[in-house]
Amino acid sequence: MKAIQITKYGGPEVLAYQEVAKPEPKAGEALVKINAIGVNFIDVYHRTGRYPGNLPFVPGSEAAGVVEAVGEGVTEVKPGDRVAYAMQIGSYSEYATVPAWKLVPVPADVDDQWAAAAMLQGMTAHYLSHSTYPIQKGDTVLVHAGAGGVGLLLTQMAKKLGSKVITTVSTEEKAQLSRQAGADEVILYTHQDFETEVKRITGGKGVQAVYDSVGKTTFDKSLNCLRPRGYMVLFGASSGPVPPVDPMQLGSKGSLFLTRPSLAQYAQNRVELLQRAGDVLQWISDDSLQLRVEHRYPLSEAAQAHRDLEGRATTGKLLLLP
Repeated sequence: MKAIQITKYGGPEVLAYQEVAKPEPKAGEALVKINAIGVNFIDVYHRTGRYPGNLPFVPGSEAAGVVEAVGEGVTEVKPGDRVAYAMQIGSYSEYATVPAWKLVPVPADVDDQWAAAAMLQGMTAHYLSHSTYPIQKGDTVLVHAGAGGVGLLLTQMAKKLGSKVITTVSTEEKAQLSRQAGADEVILYTHQDFETEVKRITGGKGVQAVYDSVGKTTFDKSLNCLRPRGYMVLFGASSGPVPPVDPMQLGSKGSLFLTRPSLAQYAQNRVELLQRAGDVLQWISDDSLQLRVEHRYPLSEAAQAHRDLEGRATTGKLLLLP
C-alpha cells in the first residue's frame, strides 16, 4: 500500500510517499480502508520533532473510511462500517489500524470527506466551547485565527451558545469568511492592534475567554484582553511556543486562569468520545454547523499541503485523498 513515511525530522521535504507494508489488526484493533485524511497543525509538530515519536513512522492522526477487518475481541465496529477517527497516528496512508474504541460511526448523510474534516477540529471546538471554558449566554470571547479550521467551527459553536464573538484574521478575505461564520467583530491584526481593538469593542471590560492557537506572538496581549477571572485558553502554538510565564502575572492582571488543553484529555473514553463526535456529526448532518473544505490534495502531495498550512495560505480544512 502507499503511505507517507517520515524517517527523519525536518521540513515538508521529509514527507516521503512510498510503498509500505499493509498492517494487520491486533486484538482490540480494526483495519480501516482510508478514503479521506485530515491535515492538522499537530502533524507539523510530529514532522519537525516538536512532539517526537519513534522513527520511522506514518504521520497524521485523523481520517474517515470503511472497516475492512477487525482483530480479536472487537465489539465496537464490524467490517463494512463507515467510521471516522482522530488521535491515532498513522492516517497518511491507504490503510491504518486503529483501536476500535476510537472509531466513531458516520451518519449515512455525512460523506467521508466531511467526516474526516470534522473529527479533530470539530471535537476541539466542542471541548473548548463546552468544557474548557463553558461559554454562557451573554459572554464575549476572543478567537484568534478566526478563519482557520478550528476558528470557523469555534465561532459557530460560540454563537450557538449565545456569545458575542470577536476574531482576529490576517486578510480581508479571511475577515469575510469569519463574518460568514457568525463573528460579530473581526480584527485585521496586520493593520490593527488587537488588544486596543478588543478593549474598544468591550468598553474596556475585556472578554471572558481568549481561545488562542497562535501562541508566542499573541499570548501577552491576549492576557491583557481578559476581564478579571477570565480564561486564557492556549490550545496551539502556530507562531512558536510561549516563553515561561510567571504566575504572578495572572494575579496582577485580574486573578486570571491559564490552561493548555488538548483533545486527548477531553475524549478520554468511548462515552465521552461518542458524545462529542456525535454532537459535531449531527450538527453537520442537520446543517446547523457549516464546514469549509476548500483545500484537497492527493496523498502524494502531503508536502505541499504542509507548506501551504505553515505559510498560512489556507482557510478552513485541508484534506489528503489516497
